[in-house]
Amino acid sequence: MNFELSEQENLVREMSRDFAQKELIPRAKQHDIDETIDPDIFSQLSELGLMGLTIGEEYGGAGMGNMELAVALEELNAGCASVGVTVSVHNSLLGSPITKWGTDEQKQEWLPRLATGELIGAYCLTEPNAGSDAAAVSTSAVQDGDDWIINGTKIFVTNGEWAGLCLVYCRTDTTVSNANGVTAFLVPMSSEGATVGNKEKKTGIRGSSTTEMIFENVRVPASAVLGEVNAGFKIAMDTLDGGRIGIASQAVGIGQACLDASVKYAGEREQFGRPIAAFQAIQFKLADMSTRLEAARLLVRKAAWLRDNGQVCTQAAAQAKLFASVISNFCADECLQIHGGAGYTDDFHVERLFRDARITEIYEGATDIQRIVISRNLLS
Repeated sequence: MNFELSEQENLVREMSRDFAQKELIPRAKQHDIDETIDPDIFSQLSELGLMGLTIGEEYGGAGMGNMELAVALEELNAGCASVGVTVSVHNSLLGSPITKWGTDEQKQEWLPRLATGELIGAYCLTEPNAGSDAAAVSTSAVQDGDDWIINGTKIFVTNGEWAGLCLVYCRTDTTVSNANGVTAFLVPMSSEGATVGNKEKKTGIRGSSTTEMIFENVRVPASAVLGEVNAGFKIAMDTLDGGRIGIASQAVGIGQACLDASVKYAGEREQFGRPIAAFQAIQFKLADMSTRLEAARLLVRKAAWLRDNGQVCTQAAAQAKLFASVISNFCADECLQIHGGAGYTDDFHVERLFRDARITEIYEGATDIQRIVISRNLLS
């Protein structure tokens, strides 16, 4: 068993860390205030190859795996979680399913444009009545000759404001219920009738775009079907395995930023004539944060390794997502406590980390959904 990153993985990590330190940390507060991401960041991400990190080289991507994506996302999210989730969704929830399930024609048409960042990808699964019960989608796709007509509204769509291509899950067979009768469609947002609805005002990751996506009589050709008709739900669940590794990586990155900030502040802040780092109460907090973060990091890398090696990673991804998101919030809480009243102000970025961490226990499968996934695997 080898716990060392490969040379390539280390290079990706160092590149991502350098970019986060130089470009993301200085802009993260403004992203939060403006509730958007500086457009220049997207250009830089594309130039570094991070928008096409897991897309094959034959399509203009870097041709790397989930492990490289995980280490990159950890570093990006330590700098700015709004940017981190944008890159995660683009790679794991759109680039990945096209790579795995797409036809040669679909790959040729979409992957090169995703790899260069010409198009930003979005994943449209959640609906007002289909959240944790993802199989209850009601957005419809009705066949009309060789085409399909899509009608419905998706909510909480990450990257919605910037999306050029969406993976949209629709009910195509109303005679069956739940997971059966769902089909995945690749829908360009240039399609007539496809519009961006309300933009959510969020507690955290405010720089990322979270919107409604509205589809009114959107006509797409038969070639827009990803995979097979009425077999889209298995694509959704398989894709979420990769997505959960991405969000677990985000959680570790936010947690690491909390630990780093805590170590720095504890060494600088003096009370009772000495740095607060000299007090055992603070030392124990730092020790617990570090130990739990390292355990979360190892769970993430195990899940990424399994997925890269073609092994079933559903349980491992759920365990990584569950544990890392809980620990991220633990670290954010301890970090705020160490900073005291100062941490509750916007003089430090601690309060933003505290807000950003909270979403990791909610999206791409809430904490209790991960527990259901894990227990079902244990009991099956």
